[in-house]
Amino acid sequence: MREIVLGKTGIRTVQNAFGVLPLQRTEKELAVKILHRAYEGGIRFYDTARDYTDSEEKLGAAFSGMWDKVFIASKTHAGTPEGFWKDLETSLGLLKTDCLDLYQLHQAKQCYRPGDGSGLYECMLEAKAQGKIRHIGLSAHRWEIAMEAAKSGLYETVQFPFSYLSSEKDAELVRVCAENNVGFIAMKGLAGGLITHSDAAMAFMTQYDNVLPIWGIQRESELEEWLSYMDSTPEMTPEMTAFIEKERKELAGDFCRACGYCLPCSSGIVINQCARMSLLLRRMPSAEWLSEKWQNEMKKIENCIQCGRCASRCPYGLNTPELLKRNYEDYKNVLAGKVSVD
Repeated sequence: MREIVLGKTGIRTVQNAFGVLPLQRTEKELAVKILHRAYEGGIRFYDTARDYTDSEEKLGAAFSGMWDKVFIASKTHAGTPEGFWKDLETSLGLLKTDCLDLYQLHQAKQCYRPGDGSGLYECMLEAKAQGKIRHIGLSAHRWEIAMEAAKSGLYETVQFPFSYLSSEKDAELVRVCAENNVGFIAMKGLAGGLITHSDAAMAFMTQYDNVLPIWGIQRESELEEWLSYMDSTPEMTPEMTAFIEKERKELAGDFCRACGYCLPCSSGIVINQCARMSLLLRRMPSAEWLSEKWQNEMKKIENCIQCGRCASRCPYGLNTPELLKRNYEDYKNVLAGKVSVD
């Protein structure tokens, strides 16, 4: 199996890391079982956040007393020093530890710096001085913020969406992180569920020595799939390269990445699902998406007031109202049997 060194942190870990966000939807006993199995299978890096409801609590239940054997990364979405310290102390308590290996500013709205008036970077430095965190990172969905952090010399890691559907611009960010010895943590390696071939997703990541992918895992079957790649890692063969190129032609471009920055919607539209419904229907079992529940959710698009807030919030610059409109028209055609998704 491959090992990744996470930039200047010096953290050395195996090629697959565990994204704990989905475990908030899993009953606690099963979640602990999954985490223990992940450890037995060789996974050593676990990424969570204060925003992920009870995910930290489940990690604490699984790994209390053995934090010297795994790496734990968490995040704070706080916008003030008071919120920062409250989040950090809560995370430490739930995780049942006195120190986090990596603490990240979550969905950062800017590249926080000393003296910028927010006080957040100063909090990071103080937390590190107190021995409550070992390394400082930043998580972002906006490319400009991530790139600034990568070049700043202030952050030891950057977490950003990265998959084989990513643009050359995103690959440039990976290169800049490597040049500056900044660890790159890849979230959304399956592009929010649009990538359905994990072997191709894994093979793509192996091209980058400085990229640590965190795979969101909720079920035992998903975990076993990633563990199977530890000793038998998929490679970028000519056949795999051709498959990925085909996927890129079909999917790359103005599709919704489901990051949720557009929410909440004043008309109650679940934008981060409805704006990519056409792809979901064709890449996943369609029955669930054609259910009465999702028919009702899609119908809410008729109530869009064209306020433009969703588009202004989108870190990918998408024309979200137009995406919603196109997806709704396609959805109605699928329901009417005018278009097949089989």
